[in-house]
Amino acid sequence: MLYLAQVRKNDFLDQHQLRLLARQEADNLWAIIPEEAFILLGKGKNMSENLLVLVELSSTGDIERIEDATNWVLHLVQNYLTIGITPEFLQHEAERAEHWRQSLTLQNQDLARRSLELEARREQIQALEESLKREKNGYPQQES
Repeated sequence: MLYLAQVRKNDFLDQHQLRLLARQEADNLWAIIPEEAFILLGKGKNMSENLLVLVELSSTGDIERIEDATNWVLHLVQNYLTIGITPEFLQHEAERAEHWRQSLTLQNQDLARRSLELEARREQIQALEESLKREKNGYPQQES
């Protein structure tokens, strides 16, 4: 699983560790890790303190791959922040989509109601036509 982490110095153990900040849930979906979670890098693995990295962990929690997150962060800035996609913008767009969905539902219900009304009128007209045909042919009108 892929994580965004920050390199920290563990003074007690005199080695670097990774503080896990966020976890990738899906391609474009990440979850913040609210509690402090650390993974020791091991002796002899020195990295710049406070460096942001992407770390791939195995299912057992072993580090499979670490890379500098600079390019990843720049990609986020370029693709989302330079065109003004903010949480407020996304919320507004979600609200617009919900209003649109509700409007389509109401229109669909109105069309269904009109269709039923037209069908009922068509049946009334057919019954009137039948009644007029019977009267024209001299048959007595049936009581309804």
